[in-house]
Amino acid sequence: MDPSVFANEETLIIETPERVPLAFSLASIGNRFIAVAIDHFIQMMTVLVVVWGMLYWSGASLDSLEGDPGEVIREMSKWTLALMVLIVFAIFAGYFVVFEWIWNGQTPGKRLMKLRVIREDGRPITFWEAVARNLLRIFDSFPMVAIIPFYSIGLISVFASSRDQRVGDLFAGTVVVRERTDEAPTFAETFSNQISDAAFRRVQKVVEFRTDIKPLTHEEIEVVEAFLRRRWDLTERQRLWMAWRVALPIMYKLKPDYSLTDFTYEGFLEEILHRFHQRQKFIN
Repeated sequence: MDPSVFANEETLIIETPERVPLAFSLASIGNRFIAVAIDHFIQMMTVLVVVWGMLYWSGASLDSLEGDPGEVIREMSKWTLALMVLIVFAIFAGYFVVFEWIWNGQTPGKRLMKLRVIREDGRPITFWEAVARNLLRIFDSFPMVAIIPFYSIGLISVFASSRDQRVGDLFAGTVVVRERTDEAPTFAETFSNQISDAAFRRVQKVVEFRTDIKPLTHEEIEVVEAFLRRRWDLTERQRLWMAWRVALPIMYKLKPDYSLTDFTYEGFLEEILHRFHQRQKFIN
């Protein structure tokens, strides 16, 4: 069964496979604007450093830049100019894609503003969703004045969409949400309390999936163990929310192949831990 998703005002409600609704606070326009402004500032500073470095490497001086910058560029060798253009293009074209891919839906700006891009069904975005939503960023950012994007089309799309999606989000099937600290305890709060029951018990139906768990680190398994030990100290809503939060980066990393019919995030974590310990016994 595909999770049903619907939006209510500024809140996105996602029904999990356990048929429990999780509420995500949609990112406000103000927070998104600040986040993208931070990201574009980082882009611009990186480009300036790259351009200055390439000009310095080609023998240009800062004094020559005060005259005719075009003359300096014309004096650069063609391969140096081509390399500089290629690097600058890669920074502008790949910045958002790479960060949202390796940081699980976040860029430096989004991380500072506690925002995250997720799929409309609540699952982490993949590389292809990161590419798809950012392919149309140039269209969303029109008009551009002196290379400064104003995102007029993106703003119109956000206001017109019930889920505050710009055109790139509509194309990729993604939404930008704000990570709410009041819906669930933090990792530190959850994992610092005294353990009430250290026994691992399977309480969920076994979740079948196909993936290779070798990439998982011991630190990631320790987080899974800590959650499964302490889940009984949480309310049902907090437990479901924390199961989703712990499973999210693991699913993003392993890309498991599974069926939504019997899938639960808590059952997924139980199976991950079970397979990890079975593998450790086999290795030992």
